[in-house]
Amino acid sequence: MPIPVKIKKLRPDARIPAYQTPGAAACDLSAALDEAITVEPGARTLIPTGIALDFGAPEGSDGSVAAFLFARSGLAVKRGLALSNGVGVIDADYRGEIKVAVVNLGAEPVTVEPGDRIAQMAFCPVLRAAFEEVPEISDTDRGAGGFGHTGV
Repeated sequence: MPIPVKIKKLRPDARIPAYQTPGAAACDLSAALDEAITVEPGARTLIPTGIALDFGAPEGSDGSVAAFLFARSGLAVKRGLALSNGVGVIDADYRGEIKVAVVNLGAEPVTVEPGDRIAQMAFCPVLRAAFEEVPEISDTDRGAGGFGHTGV
């Protein structure tokens, strides 16, 4: 079921996010740039989208929805452009411009043109924790095993 999302264009050339297929879980975000930028191998930069969002979280609410930004698989695999923070999180009460933090993990420079699709955004429910400090926590068969404890 769609959630209502209000979008404010901060630049006249900003593009409204769009789902590329009927079954797409995430919509694409586009670069709102005055001119192309080149991201050198190993370099990081913020790419503006020219939009701000309002998808809930009135004052005092629990922020039960968040938007998550992910790399576009084609850009990551073919050109090495990924999100420098792994996954971006847009809280429901954030009202500033959406910017995408990217890193060039490839061996060649990557040029981003105005209007290029640079990331994907999915809206997901969020549960908030009620933390309780305790002297002990329950044990399991796994215990503290992690980081490949079951094999590679």
